[in-house]
Parts: sequence; C-alpha cells; structure tokens
Amino acid sequence: MRNSIFIFSMTALLLNGCTPQEVYVSSVENIQDRVNEYAEFTLTTDVSKLSEKEKQMLPYLFECADIMEELFWKDAIGDKTAFLSKIADPALKAYAEINYGPWDRMRNEAPFIEGFTAKPAGANYYPSDITKEEFEKWDASDETKNSWYSLIKRNTHGVLTEVPYHVAYAEEVKKASELLIKAAELAEDEGLKKYLELRAEALLTDDYLESDLAWMDMKTNTIDFVVGPIESYEDGFNGTRSAHSGQILIKDWEWSKKVERFNSLLPELQKRLPVADEYKQEQPAANSDNNVYDVIYYAGDCNAAGKNIAINLPNDPRVHEQKGSRKLQLRNAMQAKFDKILVPISTVLIAEDQRKNITFNAFFENVMFHEVGHGLGVKSTINGKGFVKDNLKEYYSSMEEGKADILGVFFVYQLNEMGEFKDKDLMDNYVTFMAGLFRSIRFGASSAHGKANMVRFNYFMDKGAFTRNEETETYAVDFNKMTEAMNGLAAEIITIQGNGDYDMAKSMTDNLGIIKPELQADLDRIGKAGIPRDIVFNQGLSVLGL
Repeated sequence: MRNSIFIFSMTALLLNGCTPQEVYVSSVENIQDRVNEYAEFTLTTDVSKLSEKEKQMLPYLFECADIMEELFWKDAIGDKTAFLSKIADPALKAYAEINYGPWDRMRNEAPFIEGFTAKPAGANYYPSDITKEEFEKWDASDETKNSWYSLIKRNTHGVLTEVPYHVAYAEEVKKASELLIKAAELAEDEGLKKYLELRAEALLTDDYLESDLAWMDMKTNTIDFVVGPIESYEDGFNGTRSAHSGQILIKDWEWSKKVERFNSLLPELQKRLPVADEYKQEQPAANSDNNVYDVIYYAGDCNAAGKNIAINLPNDPRVHEQKGSRKLQLRNAMQAKFDKILVPISTVLIAEDQRKNITFNAFFENVMFHEVGHGLGVKSTINGKGFVKDNLKEYYSSMEEGKADILGVFFVYQLNEMGEFKDKDLMDNYVTFMAGLFRSIRFGASSAHGKANMVRFNYFMDKGAFTRNEETETYAVDFNKMTEAMNGLAAEIITIQGNGDYDMAKSMTDNLGIIKPELQADLDRIGKAGIPRDIVFNQGLSVLGL
C-alpha cells in the first residue's frame, strides 16, 4: 500500500489516545462470542433471468463495489491494511472486519481493542481533535462546512481546510469510474447505461445530481447498482459527510408488480399526515417508485455491522422536488432477518397470545412503507430556513429515521382505512413493529437508527402503547393507545422537521434516545438465548456460480 500507511496509523492511534502496539488484543472476553452473534446468510438469486451481457457486466460492478469497500475503511478509520495487519487473533480480526474498526457498532461504539478510546464523532472525515466551537468559527462557507462529498483536514499550519473526495481519493475513484464505463458498454437497458455513464463522471467531480436524476429515470432495468458516497450516518459530528457504499441488486419483477399499485397513492398519503396543513404542502413527485429486489452484494457502509434491508434514495432534496425518490425492498435480506432474528426474539419478549401476530407480510409492509415515509412529509422548512437536513444537522438522520419508521405503520393503517388491503389485521403490523424495535434496539443507541429506535420505544412505553408484564417479562401492544401514540409521534417529528427546530430535535433525542436498565435486562435475555444480533454474508461471484 502507500508509504503513508505507517504515518497514518501512528497519527490515528495517537489522536485516539493510544499507544502504538505491535499486535492488537481484545479488551473484552470471549471475542468469538461476539462474532457468533452474526448469523451467516448466503446472498444469491436466479441468475438464469439475466442476459449474457448482464452476466458479463457483474464482475465490473463487483470490482467497483470493492473499491467502495476500501474507501469506507478510509471513511471509518483510515487504512484497512495498516489496521488489520496488527491483529493476530482470527476472531478479533473477524469482529474488526464486521465493525470496520475497533469500535462495536452494536454496542454504542464501545472500543473492543485495547488501547483505543472513544470513537471520534466525525469518524475519519474530520481531524479527531476538532471541536464544535472551532468548526463553527472556521472561516469557511456553509456550503463547505456542510458538504456531502469532502474531508476536513488541517494544513501544515494547523488550519482547517477542505479536501474534496475526488481529490483525496483520486486513484480509487479513477479506477471505479473506468469500471462503470466498462459496465455501461455492456448495458442493454438505456436507462441503466445512462446512469452508469453519469455515475462514472460523478465520481470524478463529486457532482452527483445528474446521475441521481438518471437513476430516478430507470424503470426497465433488471440489474441495479447503488454506488458512491451515499448515507451520512457515519458522520456523527456534523451529520453531512457521506460514506462510500456499493450494493448490487437484481430486480424481482413478480414481487415488484405486487407493490407497484401503491405508487399512485402517495399524494393521498401525504394529505393524510397527522399534522397541520402547512406541514404537508410538498407534493410527492410522480416518478417515485417502489420495487423489490434480491441483493447479491454488500460493500462498504451498507455492510457495516447492522445490514440494511431496504433503501430509499437519493438523499438530495433537489431530486425529491423534481422526481421524488425510489424505494428498494431487499426481500432476501429481509427474509433472513425475519427468520433468524425477529421470530426468535418474539418467543422471548412478546406476550404469548400476540406471537401469532408476528408475520413476514407485516414485516415486509412495515419496512416497505418505512421507505415510503422517507419520501413524504417535509424536506424544506415551512419558515424559509432552508432544507431540514441543514437545520437539524447531526440530529437530522435520527429524526428522519424516526419519522420514516413511524410513518411506515401509519401508512399501513391509512391504506387499510382506504380499503387497499383485504382481510387486514392491523395488530399484525403493530405487534411485528414492536418486535422489530427489539431487533433494532440491539444495534445500540449511538447510531442514527439506534437513537430513533429508542425515541420510539420510550415514547410508546410512556403512552401505554406498549406494556410489560412483570410476571412473564413479556411485552404486549394496546391497539387503541398504539394508534394514538403513532399519530402523536408522527406529528411531533414532522413538526420539528418543518420548523427546522434543532433545539427540539436535541431535546427529544436527549430525553428519549436512551436505553433504560429494565429494557437492557430484557435485551440481555435475548443475547443469553443465543439469538443473532444481525447477519453476515456469504457473497460474491463464485456464490452465484459466475
């Protein structure tokens, strides 16, 4: 690798309060037990539905995704080789690879390697010793400070300076761009071809708008590729820098047709939001779509510890205003988490008489409409303060995830009221939602998703929507109180977003985004039962037989 590896490694360790060691050792007992918390699952699909050229395209996409993998290591900690080369214990190395560093993403980023202290909030996007005060006083434009696609470094005089991704990672993005061009040459679908070509250009310029718009226009492609700097959850300092990621997807046309009919109902769902009219004036774009896929490869950010099972993109509000967003349901990954995690959790924590309400259809619907929820509500404040994202800063991601999750169930309720479902038992969605929270809460309360999970759980407990039986140590849903709490929390979050109210977002997160001792004891029972915390993948071209 590069000559800077040793320099980076020493610098990163010293900045994190560490003494450089020849060999890293675990700071927790039985690290293999933590590795075992991740159940293996094989990612595959029916490759016979791909054309010969589509099969030939896949190796280029896999190689490009692997570059995103390397770049996410740089996002998270620095140089992968320098870090992993100091780990001799196979179990410790496996767990470090799952977490992309020495901090446990499922345990509030607690370090599990001796010598490492708390993870810098800004990961590797900023100097690890940067302070909020220094950042706010920095003589730079808001556009620079809130950029999605740049690093903040110190120059030789110790002054903060911006380095665009395409400059910092020039060698890597050049190679990734070339691979996308080669894939585009094989693309038979014109929409996919245009997207790959524009994405190749975007990697070299950090201007992703046109490629995002082209991605929105794709309708007839079987292969999909989510690639580049995508989500900003890794940036806990300012909530803006985007992490590198690559996911390869194969469209399930049969399942996609089942959910297609909901796309036309988005304007009506927007009207039904439980807030004042001024908070629901934005119109969902007609191009928004909702489809189902088999995911065949995870690389980078999407592969870190807790794996995503659905996608709602792009994140750029300019795209939302023009074309809406696309919702991608990852059915095979979703089924894996339902079978291996959600159902076993229900046997431990859900009241026996409500376990019958845990169903895959309800889980699929809740996740699918979670992604729909991202596209509705408000993207711009109602008081002229600009985009919600820019106003809520580091609380934007957790507020947005909380909104989407509660709106997922809210929309199922509304669609049932509209007669869109036949023989629907809403208790299936309510109880499956509650069980899903226990699954997600195990991710910890440090991430955006984790904070959002805890805000919802504590809100519902406070409102009596969830109750705990002290004798059986199990939880049950109260239907009427759940409906009221669902509406109430949705209204509160959308109002905070619409007002761009940073202080209220902080207050809600500080007060409700915590795991209380009783809940932690119940979560510990899940762990003692040997239920996986999440999944790891057996994946790649060889798995597909290609």
